[in-house]
Amino acid sequence: MASDEPGLVKSSETRNTTHRLSESIWSQNMSTEINLDRRWLLSTAAMYMAVSKLGFAENAMALLLSQAKLPVEGELPSFNGVTTWLNSQPLTTAGLRGKVVLVNFWTYTCINSLRALPYVRAWAEKYKDQGLVVIGVQAPEFSFEKNIDNIRWAISAMKIDYPVAVDNDHAVWSAFNNEAWPAVYFADARGRIRHHQFGEGDYERSERILQQMLVEAGARGIDRQLVSIDPRGLEAAADWNSLRSPETYTGNGLTTGFASPGGEHSNKSRIYKYPNRLDINHWALKGDWTVGKEAVALNAVGGRIAYRFHARDLHLVMGPAVRGTSVSFRVLIDGHPPGTSHGSDVDEQGDGTVTEQRLYQLIRQPEPAADRSFEIEFLGSGVEAFDFTFG
Repeated sequence: MASDEPGLVKSSETRNTTHRLSESIWSQNMSTEINLDRRWLLSTAAMYMAVSKLGFAENAMALLLSQAKLPVEGELPSFNGVTTWLNSQPLTTAGLRGKVVLVNFWTYTCINSLRALPYVRAWAEKYKDQGLVVIGVQAPEFSFEKNIDNIRWAISAMKIDYPVAVDNDHAVWSAFNNEAWPAVYFADARGRIRHHQFGEGDYERSERILQQMLVEAGARGIDRQLVSIDPRGLEAAADWNSLRSPETYTGNGLTTGFASPGGEHSNKSRIYKYPNRLDINHWALKGDWTVGKEAVALNAVGGRIAYRFHARDLHLVMGPAVRGTSVSFRVLIDGHPPGTSHGSDVDEQGDGTVTEQRLYQLIRQPEPAADRSFEIEFLGSGVEAFDFTFG
């Protein structure tokens, strides 16, 4: 669910609260905060300044982090309740003792999860022989994300070869008292959580901490160079300076900015029309649609959705109502084919096809981004649209 914080999506139960771990984890954390005693602070600062003066700022940062005393935030919770395991036999906390464990909560239609994924993949590959085990916890946001065939398709398409715990009932999510996608937890070889990261970003610090934990576990020959990635398409970092449009759900439970005259009529087929004017960050339907709890469903050929937005990228989570079918569509921006502003799932004429239930990148504007009018027309029926996201 949407969050005001960049790079993070919060669950519906907690999207208006601050991030927190369980009270028990935080109570332990308070008693084991990083020990910034005077001697440690002065000696570490002196080493940082000395190395920095030699022109090795990156090495200085690595040294500083290596001297930090990481807190113990709690014990690694159980993976009981996992619906099924992919890419692995079932894993247990007892069986993971002796390994450094990175647990990544994600879901395959969340743009924030997808933009963090290149780093998780790279860490899994680089440190697998130094004792790191990466576990991706696929915790669904939408009902269709529980479909095991959809998940298998996603981890294949996204080149994920580390273990994936399918958490359809949010049992693991609840055990961690997790609240958002993405969220990464780092556990040491003794099964203790030592660090966590909510949302996108802070990748350098996370990797330095990961290296430190591997050394503490006895790993030798750790390559201190940070991973180098070149994310493309959906995985490319957002243009935060130009991003002025919020995540927008279409279902009647959470939608905002809906502008079709007469408003939404839940769970009923209705002919919708566009308003005379569409303000920024507002959207509207045209044609025969049914507005459901999670999505809007098109009942007849020719339905359209319009959105007035300001961002480099526009994505839409959508899919055929019946798995295995497909629906063609056409995208316009300011009333014209997108040309060089087309996303990775459409061509320059704006033509594309809905084939899977997933996130589609429909617009990627060249700089500078500006207020634009987006429209998608479906050339068939039987499609569902769930969620707009931007980047």
